[in-house]
Amino acid sequence: MMRCRFFTPDMPRYLFTCAYDGQPWLGWQSQAGGGTVQDCIESAFARILKGSLRIHAAGRTDSGVHALAQCFHADVPAACHLNEETWRAALNAQLPASVRIMDVRVVSPDFHARFSATAKEYEYRICVGVVLPPHLAGRVWHCRHALHVSVLRRTLKLFEGEHDFRNFSARRGNEPTSPPPDFFCRTIYSATLTQSGEILVMRFCGSGFLYRMVRMLVGTAVRVACGSLQMADIRHMLKYPSGTAPRYCAPAEGLYLTRVIYDNVS
Repeated sequence: MMRCRFFTPDMPRYLFTCAYDGQPWLGWQSQAGGGTVQDCIESAFARILKGSLRIHAAGRTDSGVHALAQCFHADVPAACHLNEETWRAALNAQLPASVRIMDVRVVSPDFHARFSATAKEYEYRICVGVVLPPHLAGRVWHCRHALHVSVLRRTLKLFEGEHDFRNFSARRGNEPTSPPPDFFCRTIYSATLTQSGEILVMRFCGSGFLYRMVRMLVGTAVRVACGSLQMADIRHMLKYPSGTAPRYCAPAEGLYLTRVIYDNVS
């Protein structure tokens, strides 16, 4: 495999789709101590290129959260002369088994993995069995509460549409002191539930998601399904988005980023 040592101004932009098991990692976002998926992938690029390269993702995932189709873009040196398939093979040869590059394609120079996204899809997986199969440890929420599945399904429908979701999000600490009126507004296109045996899968498709929003939607809906809250409480939290309502956050290990949607990128 060719090793690229010299950078040129001609830097084609590539869109990479990756999957990862979130258990070994401290989330996506690079940090000083390392240990994140972004750090791991950038290190793989550095070994191939013999030089540093910054990647830009569609969004962050927390520690323990998984991805089936996280997307990021990078401007790579044209001097490497690697096509899409070779890039995938080269990176996967440098990455641990818990991180895989699934797809690579050339995109236009004005494409941005985050700002060009028109929607995202997430899944949240719950095991309701008495015993958690060991191969699912760290990959689902083992929920021991007695859940009314029909109630859970109806509760999810309350989240669909455009709402101010500040009661269903956490704070990173970098929010503006006086946010604009629509700062916490997002549109949920669909929120559905399917069941296969002891596994429940909730799927959310939306214009975007606030910090820990999906986990809080799930945690709150589960409270309703086990009788701790009422659907009227959900309606009140959506109608009066004070940001001071109690928050119920589902564990990270059940959450999967499953798709980032772009216009004109098949």
